[in-house]
Amino acid sequence: MLAGVFRDQMLSGRVALVTGAGKGIGRACALALADAGADVALAARTAADVEAVAAEIRHRGRRALAIPTDVGDNAALDQLVLRTQTELGTVTVLVNNAGGSGPNDPQKMGSAEFAQVLSWNVVPAYSLIQKVAAGMATAGGGAVVNISSVAARYVQRRFSAYGAAKAALNQMTRNLAQDYAPLIRINAVEPGTVMTDALARFLTPERQERMLRSTPMGRMGQPEDIAAAVTFLCSPAASWITGQVLGVDGGVSSPNF
Repeated sequence: MLAGVFRDQMLSGRVALVTGAGKGIGRACALALADAGADVALAARTAADVEAVAAEIRHRGRRALAIPTDVGDNAALDQLVLRTQTELGTVTVLVNNAGGSGPNDPQKMGSAEFAQVLSWNVVPAYSLIQKVAAGMATAGGGAVVNISSVAARYVQRRFSAYGAAKAALNQMTRNLAQDYAPLIRINAVEPGTVMTDALARFLTPERQERMLRSTPMGRMGQPEDIAAAVTFLCSPAASWITGQVLGVDGGVSSPNF
């Protein structure tokens, strides 16, 4: 799908690092970046998942490095960056995709669990940006995309934890874009309802029908829809875009979950 769009190899010679790269949106982003010419380091908890994606990238003729990683472990992030730099080169493209959470009942979720959702969705992204920033600057610049969610701007019941976490990620994106400009661009993408394994756990036929009915574009999102936006934001075509949060949601403007 994306090979034709990015046939000019807009990211040729770049090294990209993608977290949560084993499945869904992360996998699609990694493949799209490879199609655009980048070599890609893939991080996720499950070794088999990232190894499978790495094999797909190598089949496309790009270099790939599969690194099983718990992004909640700061020492593991250090090793992730070090291995990537040693084996592929300086990271100049970073996609922070690891994160997520389901609906929560505020009468049952305790403060520790709430804090864990906030931390999981925000802290690893902050840490990785910090760890790759010096290399990006030395290389002449770089691009970061944080994967957020429309939950950051929707007002809906039972999403107080996830919504707060992604709203924090959005504001962190805007602020860090100011801190690291002009050499490093930092943006975010807000996916709408995208057909992934994570969504499938909560999807009923009735809920899916309601989502389709309320989506102006008339279909559910696919991981490749998000990957196309991410690849654009990482590419020279977006060289004057930073500190922005791009909704990729099929035109939905209110909760449809």
